[in-house]
Amino acid sequence: MVKIRLQRWGAKKSPFYRVVVATSTAPRDGRFIELLGTYHPLRCEESCRIKKERTSYWLDKGAQPTSTVAGLLLKEGILSPRTSPPLQQGKAPSKGI
Repeated sequence: MVKIRLQRWGAKKSPFYRVVVATSTAPRDGRFIELLGTYHPLRCEESCRIKKERTSYWLDKGAQPTSTVAGLLLKEGILSPRTSPPLQQGKAPSKGI
């Protein structure tokens, strides 16, 4: 299965992410198929640059975005709220017996 996900770059405590297309078996920071854009979460305006045409191409081919990338694509207007996969919320804490 092909996924659209984030690949971490940058220094310690100063993350910078690349939005990449990779197989689901590839390591997080390992081999990828195509670079789609970048994401800087620590900048004031949270700069995010994504190639819209190539992202649409991969979504049409069946690539599944991770929940974080789906949120970025919604914000950029590439993914519509109706066609986006449901974003997973954090797991509820389990009660100990």
